[in-house]
Amino acid sequence: MVASYTPEEMTMIAEAPMLTGLAVAMVDVGIVSTAIEAAAISKEIAGVAKKYPSNSVIQAVFSEAALKSGDVKLQKPDVKAEEVESGALVDKAIASVSAALGVLAGKATPEEIAEYKAFVYSCGDSVANAAGSGLFGAGQKVSDKEAIALAKFKAALV
Repeated sequence: MVASYTPEEMTMIAEAPMLTGLAVAMVDVGIVSTAIEAAAISKEIAGVAKKYPSNSVIQAVFSEAALKSGDVKLQKPDVKAEEVESGALVDKAIASVSAALGVLAGKATPEEIAEYKAFVYSCGDSVANAAGSGLFGAGQKVSDKEAIALAKFKAALV
């Protein structure tokens, strides 16, 4: 099934994995680890089109051609300091994921939606596993706060 998406829908589909990775990164902030985690989310997004070459959703939004077209706005999500401090950023990301899945309902195959969900989760998981809590990102990779956030995302993506 090849569906067409409006630029607004493509932006919603693109924002969900970015916000997921950002939310996981921000539950446990460190100067060095945040930079390493930002690189991890960038790598996930940059490689997803090759990972899922037959997924029309991912190709429509994350392929090189789609990104060059300018229809998709891959920009840093709007995050307020109080959302980070209160932990509400995870809830905001889950709402973004739900909105994206709402766009896909009826437009994408169940397999494409399952792959998109796996991609969204992998964005958070990659961030959590990118850097540890020790000096220069060494040490335990997934903090307790990150594990809690990942569990919330896993539950939301069922």
